[in-house]
Amino acid sequence: MATYAAPVPQIVTSRAEPQSRRWTSWITTTDHKRIGIMYMVTTFVFFLLGGTEALMIRLQLGLPENTLVSPQIYNQLFTMHGTTMVFLFVVPMMAGLANYFLPLMIGARDMAYPRLNALSYWLLLAGGLVFYASIFWNPPEAGWTSYVPLSNATFSPGGGQDAWIYLVHLTGLSSILGAINFYATVANMRARGMSWGRLPLFIWAILTYSILIIVAMPVIAGAVTMLLTDRHFGTHFFDPNNGGSAILWQHLFWFFGHPEVYIMVLPGFGIVSEILPVFARKPIFGYKAIAASTVAIAFLGFLTWAHHMFTAPIPLAVVVFVAMSSFLIAVPTGVKIFNWIATLWEGTVEFKTPLLYCAGFISLFLIGGISGVFLAVFPVDWQVNETYFVVAHIHFVLMGGAVFTIFAAIYYWFPKMSGRMLSESLGKLSFWLMFVGFLGTFLIQHVLGLDGMPRRIYEYPNIGNWALYNLISTVGSFVLAAGILVTIVNVVRSLKHGAIAGPDPWKANTLEWFTTSPPPANNFDVIPVVRSAEPMKDIRREIERRTSGVPAPGVATVPAGATQVGV
Repeated sequence: MATYAAPVPQIVTSRAEPQSRRWTSWITTTDHKRIGIMYMVTTFVFFLLGGTEALMIRLQLGLPENTLVSPQIYNQLFTMHGTTMVFLFVVPMMAGLANYFLPLMIGARDMAYPRLNALSYWLLLAGGLVFYASIFWNPPEAGWTSYVPLSNATFSPGGGQDAWIYLVHLTGLSSILGAINFYATVANMRARGMSWGRLPLFIWAILTYSILIIVAMPVIAGAVTMLLTDRHFGTHFFDPNNGGSAILWQHLFWFFGHPEVYIMVLPGFGIVSEILPVFARKPIFGYKAIAASTVAIAFLGFLTWAHHMFTAPIPLAVVVFVAMSSFLIAVPTGVKIFNWIATLWEGTVEFKTPLLYCAGFISLFLIGGISGVFLAVFPVDWQVNETYFVVAHIHFVLMGGAVFTIFAAIYYWFPKMSGRMLSESLGKLSFWLMFVGFLGTFLIQHVLGLDGMPRRIYEYPNIGNWALYNLISTVGSFVLAAGILVTIVNVVRSLKHGAIAGPDPWKANTLEWFTTSPPPANNFDVIPVVRSAEPMKDIRREIERRTSGVPAPGVATVPAGATQVGV
């Protein structure tokens, strides 16, 4: 008896009709791709604002006893910078990438809840506008962690701290709604044949990211609500003089804050796991181990919240437990790094710009991870906790672990989103400027910390080598900024003048490359059956068999009248 199998994909050279470009169509859209683009553009604008604030900080610290900005403005700058990068750039940028590519990668035509998806974006934008509106009256000064008592009504009486609280609420609600949508989409809308063991590793990372958000975000929402009532309604949750506890704020904040680190970097791990096998021209080494290590990191992330509180008056038993958990979390992270290196080992490596950013990420994140293990040794942490050693560590983890992977994603997926290729020469120039600039900015800060320079200081005396080290760090920050500027120029130039990409310029492995570049409104006319964790390889093999006149076993022709938008 004859059996009918999935339709065979056909090579189509025509591009899909573009959607309306009227600005009102963007405001009212529920298309996950447009929402993803709005996320990415909005968060990149906030990234530029946060980067400008960082450059102002480095200019102030470039020379000893500098008076470029006042102490109050300096406190506002590092508060705005840290808050912007965490709440308005890294986390929502990952959400933007997931919005655009998650349905495409699993063979879905949209998100499970398109209107909820749009609401998530507008809540993010509202949070950012509320936060930056505070510059017109009194920006917050308590740091991105808003430790009590710095954030109470006595030390921060203006509306800036309230704007920070509203930012956390609005962006937190945006993240929770988005996370629920991601999970529901993956659970219910996968292409036929895409079992859990065939999910792209980026999707595994987004699933884990979503679970972390759903569990962690309500904790910080409760904490900032308690802070708001302390400031305005006479409660004393965090006031030790009236029965409250300032340490309670630290516990609540870091129970959210440490998983937040993995909320920011796990999607980056997924991006690297997708890019490396494409440019190594071999399958990812240890698919199951990488997926399992992603889940293990998320679980252990909730056990290490007090990693940031070793200098606080907490019981020694808790300190020891958290130190051991911090050591343990290095194991699944090491599994990933070894698997990535094994993927490149003896591969036919193509040194394209996305691969360079991934390689840069591995080296920088490895340095940040090793310094994190140092800080998990709590006697060491007691010595360097309030120094620039911690500033260097957190930037190696977050910028090395998140920003470099975001730039890798931009160079990898820009052809799919725009239909144009980015310039390889400009891309490589951008990478090397960013890589060298990053090392110049932050590597030297480890030495500054070990030399005893405190963090969060407005100025410093001209002692030892502090002036030289800070000058090197400041020069490095501008080299880093130049690298980012090169990518902006590359994107703007390539949108009109870049080479036509075609549907699958990298010969990649996942389903987003099965459709045109950019994809049509409905993503796919025919959704293929998935037979492995690398469905595009299977599709290309079937096309080769078909065009050579040898049909694949058990595969029938495309039904009459079917239209395929594909490779």
